[in-house]
Amino acid sequence: MPTRDTRSRARVAGRCHAEGVFELLTGLGLATSAGLNAYIPLLAIGLLSRYTDMMNLPQQWSWLENQWVIGLLGVLLAIEFVADKVPIVDHVNDVIHTVIRPTSGGLAFGAASSSETVTVSDPAEFFSSNQWVPIVIGIAVSLGVHGMKAAARPVINATTAGFGAPVASTAEDITSVILAIVAILLPVLVLVFIIAIVALFVSLMRRRRRRKEAKRAEKAARDGQTQQLRY
Repeated sequence: MPTRDTRSRARVAGRCHAEGVFELLTGLGLATSAGLNAYIPLLAIGLLSRYTDMMNLPQQWSWLENQWVIGLLGVLLAIEFVADKVPIVDHVNDVIHTVIRPTSGGLAFGAASSSETVTVSDPAEFFSSNQWVPIVIGIAVSLGVHGMKAAARPVINATTAGFGAPVASTAEDITSVILAIVAILLPVLVLVFIIAIVALFVSLMRRRRRRKEAKRAEKAARDGQTQQLRY
């Protein structure tokens, strides 16, 4: 029969395991948010850490809550907010951010894995022995989301004659904001957002494939009619 001390250790172990999962989900959510918008998750981390008790950054990441860093992130966010909503310019913006968004995702995941949040009281529990791991994971996750965003945007622009660019960009910005906040306050919902983003991307790629197949069929039909007229 388990003793009181054994049950106590089991509860502590269970709590640490749960916090490790929350820590991972928080990092994944912030990295995914960075894949949509490089500056929103870093700005969310800085603001929440500086002005609230919802997140406490350790010394090595305290530069994110510096007022000058927050101001610079705000300026960069404003620039991307405009650039990402103009057809053609949005493509150039995506090319430039091929490096910036993954870097932001790595920083966001790294900062989150070392910080106290409303769901994590013992940070770095999950990545205590390998502090570089969360940064690498964050880079990989953000790069993947950025790749989906960059691949989906031409499809949206082509099917809407460019009018869908500002709508899609605004939706991405809103999703990035919500996901960054959810990742810190309610990380259990992060998986729902990630699944929804992947499902939407798959749907857009299928639509793109059907559109290409329809164009090929239409071209083949025109070529057939042309040949018949010749004979």
